[in-house]
Amino acid sequence: MKDSCEIYCYDEPKVRKVQHALEQQSIQEMAKIFKALSDETRLKIVFALCEEDELCVCDVANIINSSLATTSHHLRTLKQLGLATFRKEGKLVFYSLKDDHIRQLLQIAAAHSQE
Repeated sequence: MKDSCEIYCYDEPKVRKVQHALEQQSIQEMAKIFKALSDETRLKIVFALCEEDELCVCDVANIINSSLATTSHHLRTLKQLGLATFRKEGKLVFYSLKDDHIRQLLQIAAAHSQE
């Protein structure tokens, strides 16, 4: 039994509709989000930031059992991709998720992985 079609197109109206909807999306930007979350270290960081609204870089490093340099690198990547934000307080740097969308994605992924 083959797992592919033997004809070129079954439902052209559906194909055109979905193609149009796809053209309206920023697929590259969505891919960047999933690429950022596909790294285990960054996923741990995002999970930590879901558990606590704001964390100092040194606390994140302790939570994920990583060096400050590695943690800072991943936090900067999350910031550059628009997923996290930071603020400075003296010599401390605190990170948080930029908005609730990433938290929602993580909650959905966690629920799905437990099914």
